[in-house]
Amino acid sequence: MTVNPVAPEHFHVYDTTLRDGAQQEGIRLSVHDKMRIATLLDELGVTHIEGGWPGANPNDTEFFRQAAEKLTLRNAKLVAFGATRRAGAKAADDPQVAALRDAGTEIICLVAKSHDRHVEQALRTTLDENLAMVTDTVSHLVAEGKRVFVDCEHFFDGFRRNSAYSLEVVRAAAEAGADVAVLCDTNGGMLPSWMGDIVSAASQIGLDLGIHCHNDTGCAVANSLAAIEAGAMHVQGTVNGYGERTGNADLTTVVANLQLKYGWDLLGGQGLESLTHISHGIAEITNQPPQVRQPYVGHSSFAHKAGLHASAIRVDPNLYQHIEPELVGNGMRMLISDMSGRANIQIKAEQIGVDLTDRDQAAKVADRIKQREMDGYSYEACDASFELLLSDELGQLDKPFEVDAWAVTTRQKGSGPEISDATIGLTIGGEPGEWSGSGNGPVNALDAALRDALVPRFGHVDGWRLTDYRVRILDDGQGTDAKVRVLIDTDNGEQTWTTVGVGFNVIEASWEALSDAYLYGLFKQFA
Repeated sequence: MTVNPVAPEHFHVYDTTLRDGAQQEGIRLSVHDKMRIATLLDELGVTHIEGGWPGANPNDTEFFRQAAEKLTLRNAKLVAFGATRRAGAKAADDPQVAALRDAGTEIICLVAKSHDRHVEQALRTTLDENLAMVTDTVSHLVAEGKRVFVDCEHFFDGFRRNSAYSLEVVRAAAEAGADVAVLCDTNGGMLPSWMGDIVSAASQIGLDLGIHCHNDTGCAVANSLAAIEAGAMHVQGTVNGYGERTGNADLTTVVANLQLKYGWDLLGGQGLESLTHISHGIAEITNQPPQVRQPYVGHSSFAHKAGLHASAIRVDPNLYQHIEPELVGNGMRMLISDMSGRANIQIKAEQIGVDLTDRDQAAKVADRIKQREMDGYSYEACDASFELLLSDELGQLDKPFEVDAWAVTTRQKGSGPEISDATIGLTIGGEPGEWSGSGNGPVNALDAALRDALVPRFGHVDGWRLTDYRVRILDDGQGTDAKVRVLIDTDNGEQTWTTVGVGFNVIEASWEALSDAYLYGLFKQFA
């Protein structure tokens, strides 16, 4: 049996989302974005937040100016990132070093070359001068009252090429007064079994060590844990694994593993119970879609589909879950599909508050689900449509309206815009009627007609909005004759629900999903 490592007396959870994470393709953070993310990270309870590189770009310089005035951190310390002085200069006279001094942070993290080839070919200086750059910059900043961490860039690749020189960089940082030397797998090429001996060799110098891993082998989290087991007391990463190329170590996964698997108590603030909320909140700010299969915080992390799994979960949820989802602010989800058995249906019904303890009823619903799935429907992401089907099957669906007929036409005059007109026939409260609407396309026109019919009777419908519309072709190779599935997301400002429609006509499928969206909202009496 493997014994968990003992937690160091002091351990740093160091987030670099605002700098290294922002280097991901497609991410561009404003000063306001960075302030919001820093606040969320502090709520989570990380110990250090790397804010960026003051002096390197106006955005980061402005962030540190505003942070000094407006950012209140209760759990984390803000860190300014920069480089050692230029070759041939003095740290006291270097404008980049001055920008670090002026950033107003207690802690500065310096990046220093620790790979001999990078020193000679990228910095274009000598190995001795690079050591002098580390010594001069660290000692100058320490004399100015700063605490200094040193990121030893390309340390692992450098160690494998010239271990003596890489260790000399760590020694220079230690002798100059650095608090921590962070060993960086900058190219992300390491594997977990390679980490221990290298970290152990560096630990002989006597300076506290950190680890910074990139994910190019898919091993950033595993490499980080291996380094920590070898003695690192400082881990760097980004929320959701953001970063250049394939990204950095995902700090949400690293911290969850350290706390839940090793039993270490690391986070202040709201802690692990806010992990999913923080992860998704930062995804929203960065305009990156949440990763559904992300460990611990992904939407599918605790989603169960197979009937065998569901049967076991009814006995004990932990038979198919490695932790309780609530520990990280997530939740178990039961997926409904043609793979579902009676147990899936019963668990899902229980989650939405419907009594389906009758085994025969549950089996009947399961059979109907499987038939609908064969026809092209999918209920995995469509809880609203599933609840409508379930309530209808149990005779509990009191429909606020019935669809009698619908029609759509699209017209264009000359080179002008296309206009769609829709007419719908509904029975509302036992009274039939006809309503019409126009819009930019058939779905918009149908939506306008539905609103015309429902808003006078159900005023809160006016606040509902179609927020997403997705079409998938189901019959490969059938061309324009293929069956399609349409999913529609509807939002009322507080909740979002998803409905599904299927047909050989995309408008037909869209109308089914759209009308069911309004039907579900009224059925649930969402206000």
